[in-house]
Amino acid sequence: MRALIFGLPLGIVLSSCAVGPDFEAPPPPTVLRFTPEKTASPGNGQRFVEGRDVPGHWWRSFRSKRLNDLIEEALARSPTLDAAGAAIRVAQFNADAATGSFFPQIGLNSNSSYMLSSADSTTTTVRQVGYSYFTKQVNIGFAPDVWGANRRTVESLEAQREVASYQKQAAHLTLAADVAKAAIEEASLRAQIAATRRLIDLQQERLTLLERQLAYGAAAGTDILSQQTALAQARQTLPALETRVAQQRNLLTALAGRFPSEEVDETFDLSQLTLPRDLPVSLPSQVLAQRPDVKAAEAHMHSASAQIGVAVAARLPNIALTANGGSGALKLAQLFTPGTGFYMLAGNVAQPVFDGMTLLNKQRAAEAGLDEAEAQYRSTVIHAFQNVADTLRALQGDALAVREARIAENTSRSYLDKIRARQRFGSVSQLAVVDAQRSLVAASITRAQAEAQRLTNSVALFTALGGGF
Repeated sequence: MRALIFGLPLGIVLSSCAVGPDFEAPPPPTVLRFTPEKTASPGNGQRFVEGRDVPGHWWRSFRSKRLNDLIEEALARSPTLDAAGAAIRVAQFNADAATGSFFPQIGLNSNSSYMLSSADSTTTTVRQVGYSYFTKQVNIGFAPDVWGANRRTVESLEAQREVASYQKQAAHLTLAADVAKAAIEEASLRAQIAATRRLIDLQQERLTLLERQLAYGAAAGTDILSQQTALAQARQTLPALETRVAQQRNLLTALAGRFPSEEVDETFDLSQLTLPRDLPVSLPSQVLAQRPDVKAAEAHMHSASAQIGVAVAARLPNIALTANGGSGALKLAQLFTPGTGFYMLAGNVAQPVFDGMTLLNKQRAAEAGLDEAEAQYRSTVIHAFQNVADTLRALQGDALAVREARIAENTSRSYLDKIRARQRFGSVSQLAVVDAQRSLVAASITRAQAEAQRLTNSVALFTALGGGF
């Protein structure tokens, strides 16, 4: 026992080193921007602000209380986030369990046995006497972490906990973005439904006018058939839009952690959502620190790096110290009397000599695992930068699309006003008015879709930059 106690400081000294590479975070890429040239602000009510951090509650930029409330509810009730939180605890407990190898392992052993022995014998008989034997002992074992295998194991498990933590952040970001996108899609569909209903009314009005003209011989039967076909086609689009709205409601309800029968109260229209005016564009180095998927890939690389140290340590000599101490007696009451004690001290050094290159190949596998993790990290970084660049380009295109859609809508409205003015003087027919109204409705649908796409891509930029996490 004394030798083991004196050996502990030596074991601690020997444990001061750890084989294998010490992990260093990869340097950020040298690129200064996400696109080949400086990204110009989209304009039309929106601009990019370079170097600004992404707000943590970025969804508040849309200035919709309904959206804020629904996202907060989704984040509070999501079973996906609950599962991610449990995964973090699993990884943490596994890392804590591995730290137990840093300390001596102590166990208690109690044993009682009954045995027979030959007391005396003659040529014809053998007499056996039974007796009991009691032992109580303490077992202590300690394996000094000479080469840092245990510390590298804990280091790897701690990195896995970081992976789980970043995965939860990614799930948090994805959930908020999914709710925002679903709300925008519902608002867009409601605008399309309202415009489609107006279009159906106009188509019906035009059909009624044609039928009146047919009665006076001013229209042909083919005109009636053509208009009936147009009316039927307009009506055909309405059920599909209403079905999509119902499905969006189911999606929002599920994202809020509810069953479909417990539909959320919040409904969304485009008029309730404000386009964020100032959009942050973080520096490339900031994106690496903000995006959860990039940080998770870095932590995974850290875990793989520590596994190399574990594999290297397995090929080196390892020391094990053990000690047993206790007492044994024929009677339970005599266990702690003088002369019944015993102890055993042992030290063991094990060195692999030949294992068919098993341990060497395990080390090579760990090194290849680090190469794989590094490649996956680079791929994640490239994808992240591409994601940001794609969104910046999309927002520039959205600004142009919205501008042209508004011009088309305003032009259609001006044309309708002129047609109505001319109708009052009898220079145009009611059919021309209905056609102008139909063009205005179609332009309104296109404008609503363009504005919804711009809102959706604004959400995409917040998430591409890491969502403020």
